[in-house]
Amino acid sequence: MPEEANPGGVPEPQKPEETTAPTGGGEPSAPEAAAPPSGGEESPSASAPPAPPVPKPAAPAAAKPAAAAAAAKPAAPAAPKAPPVMLTTPWEGELVEDLKDEFGGKIKEFSTYVGQSFMVAEAAAVIPIIDYLKIEQGFDYLVDITAVDYPDKPERFELVWILYSFDRNERIRIKARVKEGEKAATCFGVHLTADWLEREVYDMFGIEFEGHPNMTRILMPEGWSGFPLRKDKSIVDMDNRWVRENLGIESGQ
Repeated sequence: MPEEANPGGVPEPQKPEETTAPTGGGEPSAPEAAAPPSGGEESPSASAPPAPPVPKPAAPAAAKPAAAAAAAKPAAPAAPKAPPVMLTTPWEGELVEDLKDEFGGKIKEFSTYVGQSFMVAEAAAVIPIIDYLKIEQGFDYLVDITAVDYPDKPERFELVWILYSFDRNERIRIKARVKEGEKAATCFGVHLTADWLEREVYDMFGIEFEGHPNMTRILMPEGWSGFPLRKDKSIVDMDNRWVRENLGIESGQ
């Protein structure tokens, strides 16, 4: 008998199984994972695990205020602005020529400012000018009388009369300067409305009008001392005595 290939009965070690399909067809002993078809999606079991989210960069820390800025000295107050310059243009026309012919040098200036015409006259000539303008030129409405306080000027107050003509549809102003304690002539004989307007100027500025029939206060109460629109006192530092006695509070509170 031929010799057995494995004498002694020792079992022959088996060869490892091949991992690839043998040539000639037949199923592989350990099938590989099939590759996904070209252009198609991978199956969930074959897809790679999702990449972990990329952390966002941390926001930059807010800048801390510089220590020097905190310790900086407060800025010096700004220097007071210079008063604006009143840029006027000459006032010309037939009315101006008539006034020059009638009053000559008693009217010192004829000017226009932002479309508003005015003249500067001697205080003693104001009432004759107003009368002439009413009778001869049709300025028959006394709109207002007011004043401006310039405490540092020799002629402290500037009085302003505002006139209007309905026929002309024109408004003009007359300006004149008076000193502290000097009286201006009343306009009551030309325009009756001057009664209340002159009392208001007296009440606010302390300027009296010679010949006025009732030169008394019209806005402030009886017994009040001082004149609210003068610039020598603050608005909250007026007649504190009257306020305490009559209202029981401090002025300006």
